[in-house]
Amino acid sequence: MASTLLQRARGATPLASRILAAVFGGYGLAALTSVACVALPIGRVQGVLTGMLASFVVYVAAVVWVFAVRSARRAWAGLLVAAVPLLAAAWSVWAGGAAA
Repeated sequence: MASTLLQRARGATPLASRILAAVFGGYGLAALTSVACVALPIGRVQGVLTGMLASFVVYVAAVVWVFAVRSARRAWAGLLVAAVPLLAAAWSVWAGGAAA
């Protein structure tokens, strides 16, 4: 009995990991996109609006990506790779580099 429960848990772990990656990883990418768009060479108001609109597209793309790749590990790796340049751009905003 315990053996079958353990096997079921092992089978559900990759799915749970993908769900967590889709929900939290997608949200993280969308939030970073929203902040990073303020660093674009456009007006601050246009940057905020662009970031808001782009964040919806990024979130949906992240969810699709997470469930399209072969493994949960690749899903997390893809999210991290996408987050690095967004984090660099967002850091320039947080550090005051894009102050208007």
